[in-house]
Amino acid sequence: MPFCNQSWHQLLLKLTFALGSLWTLFLALQLESPLSTHLIHSNRSLEYRDYDFGPEGVCNCSAIQEGNTEALQEAKLLTNTKEFQKNIQIPDEYYINETKDCRKFKSKRKYITFSLSKEEEDFPLAYSIVVHHKVQNFERLLRAIYAPQNIYCIHVDKKSQPSVIAAISSIASCFPNVFMVRKAETVVYAGWTRVQADLNCMADLYEYSAEWKYFINLCGQDFPLKTNLEMVRILRSLKGSNSMESEDVSQAKKWRVSTVHQIVNGIIKSTGKSKSPPPFNFPIKSGNAYIVVTRGYVQSVLNDTRVQALIEWFKDTYSPDEFLWATIQRVPGVPGSTRPHTKYDQTDMNAIVRLVKWASHEGSQHSAVYPPCEGSHIRSICVYGAGDVKWLLENHHLFANKFDVYKDPIPVFCLEKHLRQKALAESEGEILSGLNRLLETR
Repeated sequence: MPFCNQSWHQLLLKLTFALGSLWTLFLALQLESPLSTHLIHSNRSLEYRDYDFGPEGVCNCSAIQEGNTEALQEAKLLTNTKEFQKNIQIPDEYYINETKDCRKFKSKRKYITFSLSKEEEDFPLAYSIVVHHKVQNFERLLRAIYAPQNIYCIHVDKKSQPSVIAAISSIASCFPNVFMVRKAETVVYAGWTRVQADLNCMADLYEYSAEWKYFINLCGQDFPLKTNLEMVRILRSLKGSNSMESEDVSQAKKWRVSTVHQIVNGIIKSTGKSKSPPPFNFPIKSGNAYIVVTRGYVQSVLNDTRVQALIEWFKDTYSPDEFLWATIQRVPGVPGSTRPHTKYDQTDMNAIVRLVKWASHEGSQHSAVYPPCEGSHIRSICVYGAGDVKWLLENHHLFANKFDVYKDPIPVFCLEKHLRQKALAESEGEILSGLNRLLETR
């Protein structure tokens, strides 16, 4: 019996010592790690639950992500009911009222208000988000990409409804790193002001902070396909390069940059006059409005005299946002640029910026760029449905377009849940890795 008592005391002593050592290491980790104690205790409270959403919360997102036929059919039937369509509508006034208490709003909406890793904290991103309607779309996008080390410039079209401007301004006011652009534009479809909106945000972001590494521009109906940590790692792998669509102008689009256009009563129209050659004989390239570029590229846009001359030349073209950025990307000396030779051309599918399904490119596996749209179409662009989620997550792009939570919030709901679960899992992995590193050094 004395032997048993001695063994028990020894075991208890060893256990106490082990627990004390682990606690000491834990405290050391807190002192040495960029992660706050708040992170460790709050991860579970930041998980999304089905009841955090609207009527879409009844859908089985796990099955939808796997492409389960039954789950997809149930989702499709649900979106077609009048009751569902009625209950997913959220008036702009809701956001105005909810943001009167910012702390409560951020807590209720489960915004992540602390850096999830040192890696992310050391690699801040700058965003321009151009919006003109659909406040709920914007708020869910902001929540999905929000991180305290990043910076967000919001441009709301001057001709937007007053309730839209008020709601988005109220949301932005709740965050120290989210601000409304100093000079808003009245945006005309396919006109220069769409570019000017991003230029205004570029200037504000450049002046706001010298710390951010990459600039990404979005619109209110975009949504991420990657976590912030995944984006940081992808952008680091670019090693200072930019990523965007940039290729030769097709014959079908040449009229857009060869003819002078002007705005008449809010509509862009051709004057029939031919444009002069571009400055410095720079080859005009075709792309789209959305880009992922370094701070150096933005500096060139704002300060390089050659780029300034290009900007002036593009102001009277049709849809200049589909040519300007792509052309600047091939200007020698612009940070992160590539040579203008066709060997360096990049398509939208190869760039990482944004995944879009164009109706003209949809079809069967052997004859099309991508599978058919599982939602609806607007201006020949797919508005994603639940059946598109699996395909979206299989691609390498950072963002996708187009989503409309006022018609079908299920794709956004499933992406939100997937990304939040992944981000929190990544965060916990970082904590464990940090603890292991400390254990190895002791």
